[in-house]
Amino acid sequence: MSTDDSPILITTTPAGITTVTLNRPSRRNAVDPPTAKLIYEAVTSFEDDPSQKILILYGAHGTFSAGFDLHSLASSASTDAALAGGESFKDGVDRQLGPMGPSRLTIKKPVIAAVSGYAVAGGLELSLLGDIRIAEEDAVFGIFCRRFGVPLIDGGTVRLQAIIGLGRALDMILTGRPVTATEALSMGLANRVVPKGKALEEAEKIANQLLGFPQECMNVDRRSTYNAAYNAKSFGEAMKFEFENGVGVIDEESVSGAKRFSSGVGRHGSFGEGKL
Repeated sequence: MSTDDSPILITTTPAGITTVTLNRPSRRNAVDPPTAKLIYEAVTSFEDDPSQKILILYGAHGTFSAGFDLHSLASSASTDAALAGGESFKDGVDRQLGPMGPSRLTIKKPVIAAVSGYAVAGGLELSLLGDIRIAEEDAVFGIFCRRFGVPLIDGGTVRLQAIIGLGRALDMILTGRPVTATEALSMGLANRVVPKGKALEEAEKIANQLLGFPQECMNVDRRSTYNAAYNAKSFGEAMKFEFENGVGVIDEESVSGAKRFSSGVGRHGSFGEGKL
């Protein structure tokens, strides 16, 4: 159980929403080795809990995360310490602890990042774990660690280009420049922009919407999308995975869903009826 002075705060709801909040105001939610481990443990616990369906990542005190705690790095006596306690890289990274904590995970259920203030350096990389990023109107994204010779080793070079494209990713990675919420929305880095102080509220609204859908169907489509983005070696391989990954859901959820539609639920594109 986390307390108000813990570096992270964890809340869960009976409906199935887990919120992990970074809570290091003195460091603008920068992540040091102990915090990285706590975030990792919170995320893997969410994955392993069948009662929890949607994860929200958030930063308290008006900042998402300033990235890796450079004060910790400055005092490091070894590479292992500089890696924030992360394991040395090896094959099969699915459950490995990364420098920012869960940075090497392919999280199995939907993740929403609610971004207020700065999401920079490792904080940007942490936000890239989100399937959806909600940015407050004054949010700023950037590879600010470019100035200090700190590389992206928490998925930034891998995830960023998949989300916004190679050219835009290289612009951000090479220059380290700040990207406002408005520009982030235009390039697809942010999915929605909301007024200051409203990111968490919007994330919770979306999470509750996702809870209303048939979960297995939603998650197999999500899994196939990630496979096509990162793992498939060809169009044909991606298509084969999509079919084999999804076909089992037809008996489990699609037939009953079709019967609900036939009875009149969800006609004319309505999303307001027939939730599970």
